Amino acid sequence: MDYNTTRDKLIMPEYGRGIQQMVEHCKTIAEKEERMHCARTIVSTMATMAEQTADREDFQKKLWNHLAAMAQYDLDIDYPVEIERMDDKEARPERLPYPQHRIKKRNYGTIVEQFTDHLTTMEAGQQRDDLAQMVANHMKRDLSNWSTDSMSDEKVADDMAVYTDGKIQLDLAHNPLVSDGELLSTRISTSIKKKKKK
Repeated sequence: MDYNTTRDKLIMPEYGRGIQQMVEHCKTIAEKEERMHCARTIVSTMATMAEQTADREDFQKKLWNHLAAMAQYDLDIDYPVEIERMDDKEARPERLPYPQHRIKKRNYGTIVEQFTDHLTTMEAGQQRDDLAQMVANHMKRDLSNWSTDSMSDEKVADDMAVYTDGKIQLDLAHNPLVSDGELLSTRISTSIKKKKKK
């Protein structure tokens, strides 16, 4: 898939750009078991965004179908439910209520918590480094939106270490963070293209 197409037009805007970027990252994971673990984390995050409807019988089926749609049916995993292709109108989920559970750091939100938890389960390597960099840049933008006075790369690095119990130590000297969404998308797109050439 051309990442720029996904960046310019979110398939499911209700879930936000962060979830869409994580779906794109999931598709680049080489190991199927790791890909499946990442997919479960994404669906779990999506569920927290709609927790007030979690008691619906078809809730999990709908979430997995939304994941498949966001991946444009190009995510090679063993789906736990039957996937039914949706047209553009069907791919628009109903408006999601804001989650009411406690968030450790409100300036980052639930998505960052979910994916830093996922990072702690990954083996050290390029895949984890790429995802950590993506999440860190997302954290920097969140922190900047919350309070520019307290925003710094060092603050993000410290918070990332706290979230991951010290497993992720960002190398800011060699991998500086960016705050502009276009620069981040370009970096992710370039990374994905390099992996496909290998």
